[in-house]
Amino acid sequence: MYIINRDNKQSKKIEAITFSSLGLKERDDLQEWIVKEPTILGEELLIIQKEFSGFSDTNERLDLLAIDRKGNLVIIENKLDDSGKDVTWQAMKYASYCSTLGKDGIRKIYQDYLNKTEPGIIAEDKICDFLNKSDFDEVQLNHDLSQRIILVAREFRKEVTSTVLWARKFRIQIQCIKVTPYLFEGHLLLDTEQIIPVKDVADITISLDEKAHDEIATGAEIAEREVIRNRFWNELLPKMNAKSQLFSGISTDSTHYDHWLTAGAGMSGLGYSFVITKKYAAVELGINKPNQEENKKIFDLLIEDKENIEQIFGAPLSWQRLDDKKMSRITYILDGVNVFNEDDWPQMQQFLVENMIKLNDALKKNINKLKQSL
Repeated sequence: MYIINRDNKQSKKIEAITFSSLGLKERDDLQEWIVKEPTILGEELLIIQKEFSGFSDTNERLDLLAIDRKGNLVIIENKLDDSGKDVTWQAMKYASYCSTLGKDGIRKIYQDYLNKTEPGIIAEDKICDFLNKSDFDEVQLNHDLSQRIILVAREFRKEVTSTVLWARKFRIQIQCIKVTPYLFEGHLLLDTEQIIPVKDVADITISLDEKAHDEIATGAEIAEREVIRNRFWNELLPKMNAKSQLFSGISTDSTHYDHWLTAGAGMSGLGYSFVITKKYAAVELGINKPNQEENKKIFDLLIEDKENIEQIFGAPLSWQRLDDKKMSRITYILDGVNVFNEDDWPQMQQFLVENMIKLNDALKKNINKLKQSL
């Protein structure tokens, strides 16, 4: 690694060091860095347990257990300067143990972890948010043979890399990530590099794995729910388009499987959404520009006129700044309805059409001002 002086074009090499030379520990340091920022490993992961030892008939414990964006369990084994020769076998054992975990067991494991780290936070809500699902019933976790392994170390022995390459031939999802510490002017730097599979190859492999995963995940229950939502949307849109042009750009010939349907709100990054779940229906304005700070600024400017907006709308709205998330939203909810109960559809569709028009009427003047000023 080099540091570059942009003025004189000179470069200075920063020498790699070892974890042991700094007195760093596997559990107290490297593991905690990953817990606090899982993207160190090159992807978004939800850490659901650390030092997990909840296996029957054994006292063994894995370092970190996570969920990826596909709902797969990810077993993370951390080493420091030397991977050791048995880490592959160790991790494969843990993956085999975890393969038997069901959705409710995973939820309980995560809830136990949250009770210690974030008391009061509900595991189901966090998992749904991470996987972008509206209801825990729609979440699928830990499909058969979908468990993944990530090995982390500064150096990997040939015994390890050889075994990993062999295992991958049998479609075992196992990766090696090299972590190298550097010290520069008192600052500790960490460089991470995925060495197996080579990243360019991994991009191709992952896309194939995702396709296979999607085919497996499309079970009968989810397929049925998608069909129901599709029929709901194709009933709702003509009713909406008969009274407003807000969603006229969305064709009723398209297939809409998700639990939300969004149209532009007249300003880049802002969208009006219908939301349908098995517990409620909602209309909302989503503020979701690429920059989190800009989203919060827009929300704050809108809420300054809260009294006037709600007076035009005709009811109190739910103002959700969502400080820990990139987006913010303003929403109005009808509780106690279920999109999978067709008897609720007339009430839901009337609510959605009437209140989406009212929400647009209440906000469009403010949005136009924001568009001009920002």
